[in-house]
Amino acid sequence: MTEIPSVEANNRFDEAFDRIKKATGMRTQVEIAKLLDIRQSSISDAKRRQSIPDSWLIKLFQIYNLNPNWLLDGEAPQFLGEQRGGALSVREPAEVYGRKPKHYAVPVAAMSLPEGQEGPWEEIGRETVTIPDSFYRPSLLVVRMDEDDMEPVIRRGAYVGIDKERKTIRSGALYAVDMPVEGLVIKRILHDTENARLVLHSENPNHVDQTLAADGATDRIIGRVIWVFQDL
Repeated sequence: MTEIPSVEANNRFDEAFDRIKKATGMRTQVEIAKLLDIRQSSISDAKRRQSIPDSWLIKLFQIYNLNPNWLLDGEAPQFLGEQRGGALSVREPAEVYGRKPKHYAVPVAAMSLPEGQEGPWEEIGRETVTIPDSFYRPSLLVVRMDEDDMEPVIRRGAYVGIDKERKTIRSGALYAVDMPVEGLVIKRILHDTENARLVLHSENPNHVDQTLAADGATDRIIGRVIWVFQDL
């Protein structure tokens, strides 16, 4: 006789899977399967069994230092050892002893919104990147470009550094903007004073420009782009 999982077991699996999506910034089963190097059908099998495989927990610990107990039951802390994701930057041990590190390992936030969410955008780490200390600042946000709308200036896959304290709009500069449904986008912002609006310009001619009413638009500014790491 086939055993039917209880409602409590179903909820426990779904809650654990939601924690995996939130912590990694992944939105779909396809993305998570790719991250874990498994087939998407393996996720369906795990859901049917109502059990998170140990191999997933090991992989998520290796990549993000995620605490297995937090993944399974929500038991704090979320991370074990150095944090590799989330909104807080990870600094090298040398800083503890008063020596300025030459590099910083910082989290890279997902640009897209979690599945089913319409906003506002949240800073959720999904990987880390190591940068020279001269490129680091406490107000730094790093994202990985997931679209081609700013090519060739910023290519898909580029790491983009954003200063969250620089929100004053200078016409012609590049900014990260929180857009409804889309999540975080990077655009060249131009003032259109005649029509009291801002033009969010895409460098790629295959993408149309967007506009925002000037009144209140600054509330959507996440910060100004200060550097880009990409292949030439």
